[in-house]
Parts: sequence; C-alpha cells; structure tokens
Amino acid sequence: MAGGSEGAAAAAGAVEGGADSSSSSSAAALSCVRCAKPARLQCPKCVELKLPREAAAFCTQECFKESWSSHKAVHSKARLSTAENGATADKNVSLENGGWLYCLRRGQSRTAKLPHFDWTGTLRQFPISSKRPVPAHIDLPDWAFDGIPKVEPNSDLQHHVEIKSVDLIERMRETGRIAREVLDAAARIIKPGITTDEIDRVVHEATIAAGGYPSPLNYHFFPKSCCTSVNEVICHGIPDARKLEDGDIVNVDVTVYYKGVHGDLNETYFVGNVDEEFRKLIQCTYECLEKAIAIVKPGVRYREMGEVINRHASMSGFSVVKSYCGHGIGELFHCAPNIPHYGRNKAVGVMKAGQTFTIEPMINSGVWRDRMWPDGWTAVTADGKRSAQFEHTLLVTETGVEVLTARLPTSPSVFPWLNA
Repeated sequence: MAGGSEGAAAAAGAVEGGADSSSSSSAAALSCVRCAKPARLQCPKCVELKLPREAAAFCTQECFKESWSSHKAVHSKARLSTAENGATADKNVSLENGGWLYCLRRGQSRTAKLPHFDWTGTLRQFPISSKRPVPAHIDLPDWAFDGIPKVEPNSDLQHHVEIKSVDLIERMRETGRIAREVLDAAARIIKPGITTDEIDRVVHEATIAAGGYPSPLNYHFFPKSCCTSVNEVICHGIPDARKLEDGDIVNVDVTVYYKGVHGDLNETYFVGNVDEEFRKLIQCTYECLEKAIAIVKPGVRYREMGEVINRHASMSGFSVVKSYCGHGIGELFHCAPNIPHYGRNKAVGVMKAGQTFTIEPMINSGVWRDRMWPDGWTAVTADGKRSAQFEHTLLVTETGVEVLTARLPTSPSVFPWLNA
C-alpha cells in the first residue's frame, strides 16, 4: 500500500539526506526534539506537511536518524487529522503504520478515494485501519480466516429454536458477562475527540485479554471487532478514522465468542452535550428494550415483543426499523428465532424455557426506512435523522427471563434515568 512505500522512502531520505538545512538560520533558536540542544535542521516530511517547526527540529543528522522510528508517528497523526476534516476526501489516504483506506463490497475490497454516494445526512465514510491481529491461543469461529461461516448457514437451528443444555447455558452466562465487561470498557473511553477506531481497539484488546474472540471480526468479511453506529447510522457502522464530536450519539455493538458460544449486546451513548431531542430518543429506545424484556416468559409469542416496542416508540413520536431484527444465539452467532421489533409482524412460535435470543430495537427519530452505504455494511436512516439502539442476550427461564448481558455494579453510570 501507499503508506508502506511512503514510510520506507521517508526513512531512506532520513539516512541519505536527512533533515532539511535550507532554513537553518531561522531554525537556530529552536531546540532538538531528541536532546534539547540548539537545532539547525528540519525534518523534510514535516516541512512538506506544513507541521509546526518546534516538533520537527533536530541538531544533527544523527539525532534525526535515531528519532525516526518514533518521530514518524507525527506524520501519521497529521494525515489522520487531515482525513477527519474532510480535506482528503478525494485523495489517497494512507498512514505509515498500516494502510487507512475506504471499505467497499462488504469488506472485501478497499479504495483510496471516498466513494460516490447520495449521503442522507451529514456523516460520511472515513478510512479504516488494517485488520487487528488475534493471538494463536484464542479459539476461533469458522469464519476467522476466510470470512465465510461454514456451519451457521446450513444448520438445522436456522429452522427450529434450540432448547439449550445446562452446560451450554452456563457457558453463555460466562460469555455474556465477558461481553458486558468489554462493552463497559468501550463506554468508559467515549468522549469528544475519540475515534471509533480507538473504540474498536479497546473492544478488541479487552476481548482478547478475556480469552475471547470478537465475533464480528471477518464475519462475512466485516473488517472490525465491533460495530460503531454514529448519529444517523442505524446499525453495522464500521469503526473508522472519524473523531466523535460534541453532541454526537454513538452505538457500540459487541459480540464475544468464548468457550464455543456467543454473547451479544449493544448500547447507545451520549458524546458530550447532547440535545434534549436525542436524549429522549436514546431513553425511549432503552425503554423499548426493557418493556419487551418484561414480557419474556414461556408461552409468549415472539411476535408480541414487536407490538410492545412499536407501541412505546410510536407514542413517543418515533419509528421502528423493520429491516433488521433480533435473533437466536448460542453456538451460532445468528439462528432461529427471528425477533421483529415492529408491530403486526408475522414471527412464528412461542417462547420455551431454555431458549436464548437477542432483542435489539432500532428506533429512528424520523422515518423507519433505511439505506446502505457503499461499504455494504453501514445502514443509515433514509432521511438522515438520528437512530438509537439497545440490545441484550436473553435466556427464557421456567418463570420468566434472565438477562445474560445485564449491567453490572461496576458498569459505568452513563444513563441519567437509571439514577433517578
């Protein structure tokens, strides 16, 4: 990629020609960034990028060469900042610590240019970083290497709902708790100025540290370890180089694969000071999920959850997304039953003890319809208005329901209505 070859060229320049001494007289008052001695040289790449002279000053070629491995990160950050300001929408965007490119074809290809699209809101695609590595000791799902699930599409569990064994339920409890802890780790770093790629890094590292695999990574070629859906993004947003801004809302969707089973949950968070309209949207979405969970017990029809969610969202002036639904989960990431969140749906079947599935309503402040970005994953509202989502993995018990991804006493306090 361009980033690798450009980094090699800059390093070669540092060895052969090194810092630019053409303006040594004006640089004399500066201090070397490595040893603090009077500096008379400038990094040529910093000059090219028009970066502050104070961070590009060196006393000798030797100091410049010794500093190169750490100093080149300044160039990477400068390019990332430029990309985030939209100045390189039509340019080759690549960083020296891996290629940052735009995603296409559901993760199967990349491009250096911002794809053409009739964007529905103010958001745009941003470049994404390269795939994060997974250590050899981590147990992998069957799509980890080639992006293609093998067992899931043809499983009988796509057509009938499994009653989980005691052992399987216990493993799902453990995995659900890990998934919750991973999501909480992501929630703690959310603030203006953080990129969604940084959120993905935290999710990836926390999952690996717990001994798990981030289920979304390479699932049908999805390029990242979690989904981050900002503002008008409904779901499946790909973590990228864009910095979160004050007033944004962001959903983080985490799934962990551990001991052969998956645990799936998501929450939508405030970024800084969020307008009251969007705070109400997030609280309503949270309440939609809670009200649906409250009716879960043996004998209830799956379609009833959509009625409960639709009623509460409509009464609040919001709409319910119809294109995406909750799903069965366990040893498979997605399986029966399907859980529509809208009213008058045609979901079949009734709940039985031992079944596990997700409920994950997506609630829009405008129309319910969605469109797909050129990356093939990011679903956005058709009118560009904001969307929110919450999700839990649930177990139907003999008497009701157990939330396998429930908030913990250590979970960050980010939702004011829970403290009221």
